Amino acid sequence: MASTTRRTGAVPLLGLLVIIAGVVLTVAGVITWVTVSSTLSDQKITVSDDADMFAGQHVSQPWEAYAEAMVIGEHASEMAGGKTYAELPRDDPNRDSVMTASFLQASLFTSVVAFGVALLAAGLGIILLLIGYALRRLARVADTADVAAVS
Repeated sequence: MASTTRRTGAVPLLGLLVIIAGVVLTVAGVITWVTVSSTLSDQKITVSDDADMFAGQHVSQPWEAYAEAMVIGEHASEMAGGKTYAELPRDDPNRDSVMTASFLQASLFTSVVAFGVALLAAGLGIILLLIGYALRRLARVADTADVAAVS
């Protein structure tokens, strides 16, 4: 008598767990992107008119944040005569402005990194979803082949 009961194994369960991890990572990545974008937008930053790209645009995306960070760095360098904050003498009247520019530039670069992490999480989530689906599909095909071979 041929058995028509479906064999259960670890592969379908593993596939389901990978799919769940994929959903979590994808959702976390999207939420992170939206949160960073919204928080950055709330700062009401506009890309400087002398920027190489995105001049005059409202900063809410990583490319705009990067463009503004680069302009801030150029302005600070001009103000400090090509020196960094650490190279300026303590009595330099521009030292506080250069320090503030350095902090602003670092904050904008941090947001660019946060966007990158969000994109990485969402991308890995999608890859995990596809792998989980493939594992479950392969397990189903293997079960069907086993049942057919027994019949």
